[in-house]
Amino acid sequence: MFDLKEYFKKSSEIILSLSSHENQINEICKEINNCSNNSRKILVAGNGGSCSDCEHFVGELQCTFKDRTRKPFSAISLPSLPAAITAWSNDFGFESFYKRQVEAHGNEGDILFLISTGGGEVKSGASMSLVDAAKEAKKRKMKVIALIGKTGGLLKDLADISIVVKSNITSHIQESHIALLHCICEKLESN
Repeated sequence: MFDLKEYFKKSSEIILSLSSHENQINEICKEINNCSNNSRKILVAGNGGSCSDCEHFVGELQCTFKDRTRKPFSAISLPSLPAAITAWSNDFGFESFYKRQVEAHGNEGDILFLISTGGGEVKSGASMSLVDAAKEAKKRKMKVIALIGKTGGLLKDLADISIVVKSNITSHIQESHIALLHCICEKLESN
């Protein structure tokens, strides 16, 4: 039987543990500021619920979080292009779509910011679209940042900076990712 109090207790414990990633959060903010100060852009991608998180994050970066006077960050949500995603997926398959977007938009000094609950696994094929995009970004001398969960998957080792949420429960990982994204936004506006 579902225990509502236990659910929120566990979610709260996991979110509270995120403060142990203060160094990575500071590094992420430093890279985003460097990227912006050098007129570079941030490409953001995720699948499923993580796609929604990436859309949310890009909205915060382009518009404002709290400070209505802050300058915008150049950020692109890679899954927000329905004509491109459906054309490419129909003709070539979805797995290579994000790699193709990195080829189209990614340049040296840009950031590829990936959000994934599992981080990519060859055997199941889960999130390999993000893994292939990360490999392409590394070839292009872009910084790769990843918010992941579970074991961290392949992205943990591919990313220049990664935060692995210590949970195997997808909903708790996603709740943690949105808390991390809001924390990053808060910190970006406090600098």
